[in-house]
Amino acid sequence: MTVLLIAIGAALGAPLRYLTDRAVQARHSSVFPWGTLTVNVSGSLLLGALAGVPTSPAVAALVGTGFCGALTTWSTLSYETLRLARSGTRRHALANVLVSVVAGLGAASLGYVLGRALTG
Repeated sequence: MTVLLIAIGAALGAPLRYLTDRAVQARHSSVFPWGTLTVNVSGSLLLGALAGVPTSPAVAALVGTGFCGALTTWSTLSYETLRLARSGTRRHALANVLVSVVAGLGAASLGYVLGRALTG
């Protein structure tokens, strides 16, 4: 049952990641990967909120592992950072790593605090 919940969450998260990435990136003429940053930070916020509220293992599997796992993408962050560095935009590559890590951790922390506040 848990594997099915993860698959359902992933089936929703992966297309949302793609569509959000394309929609956000289409609004920017920069080589900076704004779409990936958006999905990673929003997924971190959601996962932080999920960690801050008492949930069942089923909800954690569906939303945390499945949905957030498919919505966020460390591999794409890594690939895009490497692509930026190889194309000569090393400052963009460094900014991508720094902003992604700081904003992701900040969003997860904020999500956790908000989740605790809603249930506390």
